[in-house]
Amino acid sequence: MEIMHEETGSHGRYSTSVEGHTGEMTYSRTSPQLIIVDHTLVPDALRGKGVGQALAKHAIEEARRGGWKIIPLCPFMKAQAMRHPEWQDVIQG
Repeated sequence: MEIMHEETGSHGRYSTSVEGHTGEMTYSRTSPQLIIVDHTLVPDALRGKGVGQALAKHAIEEARRGGWKIIPLCPFMKAQAMRHPEWQDVIQG
């Protein structure tokens, strides 16, 4: 699954298109070392296909590569962070 990344100013978005539908995870950058994941949207047509999980994992990998932390305000990302103790190195709060 190819994840696209867009960042404009302090706002960013990870997205992927599957079967003509797009899932996304958005964030706000509060500093060079911190982002807040504030929203995840997976259309009903993509539910159960691992799209949300792929977006969350990509955000974690990007944080590790970039040396920043993630505050998971989005309920989906917060739940994923709780399910994956191995992600705690980049999760704040």
